[in-house]
Amino acid sequence: MNIRFVLPLAAALIAPLALAAQETVGPNALPFTYEMFEASVPHVDIAVCPVDLAAEGRFCRVALFNDAFNLFVFSEEGEQPMVGFHSYDAELMTGLFD
Repeated sequence: MNIRFVLPLAAALIAPLALAAQETVGPNALPFTYEMFEASVPHVDIAVCPVDLAAEGRFCRVALFNDAFNLFVFSEEGEQPMVGFHSYDAELMTGLFD
């Protein structure tokens, strides 16, 4: 299996599980930190989070896989845990680069 497809797939599966674990298990759950994300998910740094994800003390990264722009949101506090995730259909970019 091609590693270029395995890592994004793993990230897509891990991200929602990490959020669910934090919400349902509580403070003892292992957070998905920015350090873990940076080492395992091919991504691009973006200067500003989209309006619907932006908040004080947060930063965003984007990864393109599964025909979507997947936004990962991290806290600037402590170990920089993931605090949000949202996918945008890549079709939203149609015509932008024409």
